[in-house]
Amino acid sequence: MNFYFEAAKVLDKLDAKKGSIKSVIAAVNEKDRKRTAALVIETLKYKQVLVDVIDATKLLKEERKITSKNLALLLVHDLLLTNGIQAGDGPVKQAVFRHKTRLNSELQRIKIKRGAKSNGELAQGEDSRAALIPRYVRVNTAYCTTNEAIEDFISRGFELSAPFASKQGFAKDEHIPDLLAFNPRVSFETDPLYTSGKIILQDKASCFPAYILSPPSTDESVVIDATAAPGNKTSHLCALMKNRGRLFAFERDRKRFSTLKMMLGKAQCQNVEPVNADFLTISPQDKTYAAVTHIGSGIVNRLDYLLDTENENDGEQERLNKLAAFQLSMIKHAMKFPSVEKIVYSTCSVHAIENEQVVRQALTSDEAISGSLVLASSHDVLPQWKRRGLPEEMATPADAASLVRCSPDEDATNGFFVALFVKKKPPDPMTAEEKAEPSAKAAHKRKKATQNEAVEGTTGRRKKRKRSANPD
Repeated sequence: MNFYFEAAKVLDKLDAKKGSIKSVIAAVNEKDRKRTAALVIETLKYKQVLVDVIDATKLLKEERKITSKNLALLLVHDLLLTNGIQAGDGPVKQAVFRHKTRLNSELQRIKIKRGAKSNGELAQGEDSRAALIPRYVRVNTAYCTTNEAIEDFISRGFELSAPFASKQGFAKDEHIPDLLAFNPRVSFETDPLYTSGKIILQDKASCFPAYILSPPSTDESVVIDATAAPGNKTSHLCALMKNRGRLFAFERDRKRFSTLKMMLGKAQCQNVEPVNADFLTISPQDKTYAAVTHIGSGIVNRLDYLLDTENENDGEQERLNKLAAFQLSMIKHAMKFPSVEKIVYSTCSVHAIENEQVVRQALTSDEAISGSLVLASSHDVLPQWKRRGLPEEMATPADAASLVRCSPDEDATNGFFVALFVKKKPPDPMTAEEKAEPSAKAAHKRKKATQNEAVEGTTGRRKKRKRSANPD
């Protein structure tokens, strides 16, 4: 029964908006993660039907031993829609079984009412946008070359054409190097390249932050990933750095930190130093991080459509406000590091309150002003990408061109947002006239030297003629 209690905690976190389905499940103990993910996802697909069945039978009112509605959802799901509750006999299981007949009757009544011929027809349909988003695979160049991966796929029957040309079709992405796009129906969970760490399943938009930050691949490089787990963006930074320099990966949650370390080990990231700590608690004055120049701080998920059944309310706005405040604090903290030159800020949100409005506040903060940090030019932020920020949300509308947005409806990727802050170069103290002055002086000097040479030449010839006229 402990398995069901742990799965109920996952649903509790999702209800509290403490993360996406993917991120919350990533924190589950690895031993139970796959099983928990399957139960949680399937339960969410039938959530509204299960809620109606439980309410109609008054299960929670009559059985006080079932103290959690989410626990009831999981148990009733397995009782009615699978091979039964996978747990030994106990008071909680017995409490559910006492209502088995009534629960089944209510399920059948709902099927008749909805005209469903099978239980499967009661499940919530997938987000229609997911079918238009390819299955993205990033080649882990810290372990394997893109050409090697492509040759491996072709040898197994895949065709280098287009992801929607056929189920076996795939293509190189036009924006992100080493990213391949496959048909969304293809699964890589057991693929040998995936299990060995040579490829990483990562949405295209999630690849933007590391690519835009573009840390140098030198032994002197020092980089921070402020919100690292589960590790996809960290491993991408590692690959771009060619496993050179030092890459500090922060994750405060103990379970997610364990996942991060496993992921980095699998991806053969040798230059990463995982840190089980909250980035906000790290002193920018700590000599360990004195040389840090690049900092990354943090997808509409394929599964998160399952959470959209909840009605929007004042709690949602409060949640967004809290997230925005937290994200702003992360940026401002990153701006305090003495040697920082670039800070990439990204979210998996499409809400302006978490995106443009946070950037706008960050730009006018004391930290940005004292650190001379401004938005990078659009030419340095994925210039070939067309969708940019919302001008109406920025204090200076033209700044929106420096921001990157992704729309799940139109960009064949999940919703995403990226901004890049850079250290402003100090103005050149020399004016244009002053810059021209040295050249002018040099020209004058050359002219004077030429004149002197001419005078000396004329004087020499005169002296020579005079000696010739007076030989003794």
